[in-house]
Amino acid sequence: MRKLTAIHDDRGWLMEMLRSDWPEFANFAQSYITVCYPGVAKAWHYHKQQTDHFVTIAGMSKIVLFDDRPHSPTKGQVNEFISGERAPMLVRIPPYVWHGFAAVGPERTMIVNFPTHLYDYKEPDEFRKPADDPAIPYSWVVTNR
Repeated sequence: MRKLTAIHDDRGWLMEMLRSDWPEFANFAQSYITVCYPGVAKAWHYHKQQTDHFVTIAGMSKIVLFDDRPHSPTKGQVNEFISGERAPMLVRIPPYVWHGFAAVGPERTMIVNFPTHLYDYKEPDEFRKPADDPAIPYSWVVTNR
């Protein structure tokens, strides 16, 4: 995860989201935007080859990662990032890490992704589980603590 910084002036602001000289950068394949409505979790999936780079550009997102890679030092861990207009960050998601996201609050969220591989329409590098799969120790239900 890399915190991002907006550069403000009298005209507005600019924020770099991913640069080729940052250690998070691997290569450029494509860019896309995904929208998630309140009350919905877009989860779970992983890629075998692709690394994702998520930046929330509108609203607030809860981006959640679950690592069940057999030999990973973070095997079994869940990471949750609250990202968005008030907390800009780049979240790098390596291959084989389950991930998903949801809108935080009453507004939709918009995420730009910079994946390292082109989407293959004939053979997608995407493997899925439902958002409530018991194999992943995470609940998308919002609770008031």
